[in-house]
Amino acid sequence: MNVNLLDAGPAFEGKVNILVVDDVAENLIAMQALLKSDGVEVLCASSGAEALELLLVHEVAVALLDVQMPEMDGFSLAELMRGTSRSREVPIIFLTASPNDPKRAFKGYEAGAVDFLHKPIESQVILGKVKVFVELFQQRRLLKQRADSLERALTLNETMMAVLTHDLRTPLSAMLLCAEKLALQLPSDERIQRTLSQMEASGWRMARMVEQLLDFSRIRSGGLRLQEREIDFGEIIASAIEEVRRVHPMADIRLELLPTPLMGDPDRLHQVVANLVGNAVIHGGEGAIEVVVAPGKLGAGLRVSNEGSIEEALLPRLFEPFKGTFHSSHGLGLGLFIASQFVQAHGGTLTASNRDGRVHFEAFVPAVRESSSQHRSPVDKSPTTV
Repeated sequence: MNVNLLDAGPAFEGKVNILVVDDVAENLIAMQALLKSDGVEVLCASSGAEALELLLVHEVAVALLDVQMPEMDGFSLAELMRGTSRSREVPIIFLTASPNDPKRAFKGYEAGAVDFLHKPIESQVILGKVKVFVELFQQRRLLKQRADSLERALTLNETMMAVLTHDLRTPLSAMLLCAEKLALQLPSDERIQRTLSQMEASGWRMARMVEQLLDFSRIRSGGLRLQEREIDFGEIIASAIEEVRRVHPMADIRLELLPTPLMGDPDRLHQVVANLVGNAVIHGGEGAIEVVVAPGKLGAGLRVSNEGSIEEALLPRLFEPFKGTFHSSHGLGLGLFIASQFVQAHGGTLTASNRDGRVHFEAFVPAVRESSSQHRSPVDKSPTTV
């Protein structure tokens, strides 16, 4: 009987191997004639040791093991197969000529068998059982191929995004410089000044998006570095707030801070503060934005709060990238994700909560870093900058 075990299965590249182990040569020949077909290769072994050698070289969809063999019986071989990562997941069907013995069958299942068949075995029965495991193996291989292909495509897309966003900065900078130069040359024309002002505002907004995409690419690839030194966190906060005020001159930002010495990357911490305060201004309406920094022996705490509330369903996912896909956003939805990653890179935490009719973002940056084994961050803490 010539049956193709790959009929009606998904298409993929490469043959499927079936392992048959039996110390009787005639049995091996018979099983090979029964099971071999287009796309299916039958690997024959006359002993447990020979079977283990084949398993070191070949991937196997299913193994048919004779129970009664000299030197190493099928149960011992199954235990050895279960002890190695390469063959641990291979389905095992035991074949035996012994009378039906429940204790013996239980020992087979205990050794890792998926089935236990008694000789003589009907050809249709063995073909049907083997075909199931061949198709499962075929599907797993196909899924792995697709997963590998998707991973390569994702890596390529992230590389292209990093290259494109990096290259966009040059023409964008030239456009902003030209707009600034024209504004200086034509100060008396209000219409032109208004147009140039809008152009500059849009250009700076685009520049912030480009920087966010670059930071996102660096975080994802592990290519972002922190340049840490002794800083005054209070000065960083004050500088970031002044930057926000230039963009939002009507915002009511109330600041309470004290000198706060800290070890950190001033540029990255500046981004964190600017993002949190800018986010509060955008979503806080016309209410006051409160910014409080609290120095302490263990580190520095920062709280930024505004009127309003965040949906409870959104809070657990607030620091995910591209959150704008499920919540209204004024940008790419990367700002809070990047801020969270920068705080984590400093060994700290960033949380959000609703209390007393206000939204509170609270960051803590420790004075002393945890060991690398205790704290893992996607951002490398090398002193070298990118």
